[in-house]
Amino acid sequence: MARRVRTSKIPASSPDEGYFGGQILIAMPGMQDPRFAKSVICLCAHSPEGAMGIILNKPIDGLSFDDLLKQLDLEPVPPQRRIRMHQGGPVEGGRGFVLHTNDWSSEGSLPVTGELSLTASVDILKAIAGGGGPRLGLLALGYAGWGPGQLEDEIAANAWLSVPADEALLFGDGPEDKWLLAMAKLKVDPLLLSGAAGHA
Repeated sequence: MARRVRTSKIPASSPDEGYFGGQILIAMPGMQDPRFAKSVICLCAHSPEGAMGIILNKPIDGLSFDDLLKQLDLEPVPPQRRIRMHQGGPVEGGRGFVLHTNDWSSEGSLPVTGELSLTASVDILKAIAGGGGPRLGLLALGYAGWGPGQLEDEIAANAWLSVPADEALLFGDGPEDKWLLAMAKLKVDPLLLSGAAGHA
């Protein structure tokens, strides 16, 4: 896990300019890329330089938080608290990010919204293992990334819908249900969607 977020690779969001930073992206039923089929993504940053997000509904199999602490030589093991672990996306799969409520931060934390931050420092793992850290969070290995204009093109091609983030989508149990829960926020039946739908 990197010691701090390399902000040069993570574009800042510009919500006043029509960007989607802080929103939840929902893959349309016809998503052609199998890596993103039925994915629910928190878009952590979006600007003219590109976009970066964390997939919220793909748990990691075969690696526990305790295992990760042992690999990183962090104490205590067993930890006083644990955090859910996810496959955050296909880019830099060996790099860890914690998406969390912003009641905790460190020098390397990147604000996502007024309520959310993203941290890629081992300090947050130490804090959580010791019983502290943010109120809510999830650990993602890897992230989803888009180059300049790429996400805008995909949205225009009806690959994604968007909804405001909430704690149930971000941190709730039942990752297998998050896609349907996100669709329900739009009050649409996924079975009735066609390629002609747009974003919310």
